[in-house]
Order: sequence, then C-alpha cells, then structure tokens
Amino acid sequence: MTMSTLLAGQRILIFVGDDYEDLELWYPKLRLIEAGASVTVAGHKSGVVYHGKHGYPCLSDESIDVMDASDFHGVICPGGWMPDKLRRDPKVLNLTREFAATGKLVAAICHGGWIPISANVYRGIRVTGSPGIKDDLINAGGLFEDSPVTVDGHFVSSRRPDDLPAFCQGILEVLVPSLRRK
Repeated sequence: MTMSTLLAGQRILIFVGDDYEDLELWYPKLRLIEAGASVTVAGHKSGVVYHGKHGYPCLSDESIDVMDASDFHGVICPGGWMPDKLRRDPKVLNLTREFAATGKLVAAICHGGWIPISANVYRGIRVTGSPGIKDDLINAGGLFEDSPVTVDGHFVSSRRPDDLPAFCQGILEVLVPSLRRK
C-alpha cells in the first residue's frame, strides 16, 4: 500500500467558516488528499470563500445543511474562532453526534473541540485541546490530557498548530487501524 492509496475510498468532512485557523484546516486537508482520501469542506453556504484568522481563503465545496454523516468516514473540526460560531448550528451538532454514535472519526484541534463539547460527545473520553478550552473540555465530561495528540477510540484531539503532525498521525491511525501505535 502506497501513501497515495492509504485512504483510497474514504471520505472526510471538514467544517469551515470565517475565522478558521488556517493551518488547522489546510494541513489535514492536504495530508488526507495526499493519502488518497476524498475531502469535502462544508460551510454554511456552498461555493462561498471563507477567510481564515490569517487571511487564507477556503472555498466551501458544499453546504453543511446537505451533509449526511452516513456519506463520510469521519469529520474534522479545525480551530480558530469559527467553532464558536458553528457550534450554535443544530445541524453541525447533529452531524457530530452521528459521527460519534456510529464510531466514525471525530477529530478536533485547538478550539475545534468546542464543536464536540456542544454536541455533548466527550463525556468519559480522553481529550486534549487549546489551554483556552481546557475547563470547557473538563466541564463537558472529557478526561483532559496535556499532550500533542490524544487518541481515544475514534476520537482524535490536539492542542495547537504545532501539534498538526501528531494530529494527522492520530487521524491516520483511526482511519487505518493497522497503523496504530502499539
């Protein structure tokens, strides 16, 4: 199996909205495409350019409203200020709950953890995230760890952009169980 076919046939959803953390969306998106996955970036509207915290643009492929968790193998929640806005959307929360309930990848980095927190899927799950949401993670019932990446079953979480290599490795380990560290 080559790197470009590692995730062949797998589909991943990534949420986008204004003020997303640029690296936390683009690094996983490009890494997953490199591994052969099909990646759909969904925002509140299809075909809209959203701007990251540092100004990098991202064109949404689809609208969140038409997304169905059964069409994907997992979801990624980038950080920035975007998750604080998206976590107020019932469709975003329902999608996140469906991914969690069906044992599919739920990955969040930095402030992206606000989405699974608001979806109420972190109770009893080992998680990490930005120090700024540590209390939120704990109050949501998450078992907080200060580490570059935390993988608990099908949940993957990381703290900040510097942790992106570990975050993406954790995502790959969930999507390709043979890659899991012993």
